[in-house]
Amino acid sequence: MWILRLKTVLLQPKRIVLYMAERKKIIFVVNPNSGTTNKQKILNLLETHLNQEKFDAEIQTTEYMGHAAEIARSAANLGVDIVCAIGGDGTVNEIARAIAHSDTALAIIPAGSGNGLARHLHIPVDALGAIKVINECNLSAMDYGLINDHPFFCTCGMGFDAFISMKFAQAGKRGPLTYMENVLKNGLRYNPDTYDIYIDDKEQSEYKAFLISCANASQYGNNAYIAPEASVRDGLMDVTIIEPFTVLDAPQIAIQLFNGKIATNSRIKTFRCKKLHVHRSRSGAIHFDGDPAETGTDIDIEIVHNGLKCLSPQTEGMLDMGQNIQNFLAEHFNDMFQRSESILQDNIRRTQNIHKKNVEIIKKLAKKP
Repeated sequence: MWILRLKTVLLQPKRIVLYMAERKKIIFVVNPNSGTTNKQKILNLLETHLNQEKFDAEIQTTEYMGHAAEIARSAANLGVDIVCAIGGDGTVNEIARAIAHSDTALAIIPAGSGNGLARHLHIPVDALGAIKVINECNLSAMDYGLINDHPFFCTCGMGFDAFISMKFAQAGKRGPLTYMENVLKNGLRYNPDTYDIYIDDKEQSEYKAFLISCANASQYGNNAYIAPEASVRDGLMDVTIIEPFTVLDAPQIAIQLFNGKIATNSRIKTFRCKKLHVHRSRSGAIHFDGDPAETGTDIDIEIVHNGLKCLSPQTEGMLDMGQNIQNFLAEHFNDMFQRSESILQDNIRRTQNIHKKNVEIIKKLAKKP
């Protein structure tokens, strides 16, 4: 939409100069099912705080899985300037993959359970702060990745994190504590796989790994930093391999995941590359931005440089992790403790039942002549 503004300039008698200002067309795509954030409050803030002189806004609500991608693709075809995701990483992924390699830019108002890409891009998780970022309209290009042709903008991977993504998708509840509960229940019983890895079509290495994560951005979400030094603008992915570990190693790895020191752990291997080919011994799950999918034994991952336009602050990456982990623990400690205690008791009962059955078997064998 164009607005004509008239201004008289006294350079020459009776000469009138027309100044033409363009309002950018922006579509806000609301996912009503993501996270626990009240979406109506966000819409109310938009009405009062979005710069109406800069933007011609429209709001659309998703009605089914894949609808956000349809809205975004249509917007890109119509030449809409910006599509803003109001939702979590799944909504962001849907919209971003639909507008990649177009003139339409991505904006984010975080409203999910993890908000990994928004956090990496230093987009505030509070709606008012995110709206201010949109009003600043700082446009830049960023990379994205492909894992077996599935686009990802934050992280992808295989092994335990993909397995947990599958469990998390099947859970009735969302949020970081549900994710952590699945990790506690399944982490020490997960059977690591063996992987042959080809880096940039050259090197081959064999790893037995708990998980392999390929990161375009630095974190999974909730400031859990799997690749603290990753950048969405360097044309490279940061690969993190976590080797099998014991129950004694688990707390240290968990803390290092949140304080940005995971690369210092002896169980962790890291490197950067543009392409990665992985062959594993069995089929299984992969994930892209937390969305799981079943795939075969061969997996190809690559980075597409500057494939997406986005609105964000100029800075990116890891923030103050000491304060982050303190805030996270303060907010969730009681619930974490209760869930951990419940899981511990379940494991104790399971171990006692196994021991009881073993004793019964031994007694039966002892009675045989």
